[in-house]
Amino acid sequence: MSRGLWRYRERLPVEPLVTLGEGDTPLIGAPHLSELTGCDVWLKLEGQNPTGSFKDRGMTVAVSAAVGEGAEVVV
Repeated sequence: MSRGLWRYRERLPVEPLVTLGEGDTPLIGAPHLSELTGCDVWLKLEGQNPTGSFKDRGMTVAVSAAVGEGAEVVV
């Protein structure tokens, strides 16, 4: 897994990896907002994560850590 959140694997020392492919969401330019603000504006499309939320990024680490500690259920 070299894309998305897990490309930082060495800094996220949890085992096993529990993932639905979160992260690696596109970053798109917003030319109209850039023109209005006078600076480059980019938007991150977090809605393309598996559940449509930015929270997927943190939860993949949390669930992986819980499973690594022996949890059979995470609510």
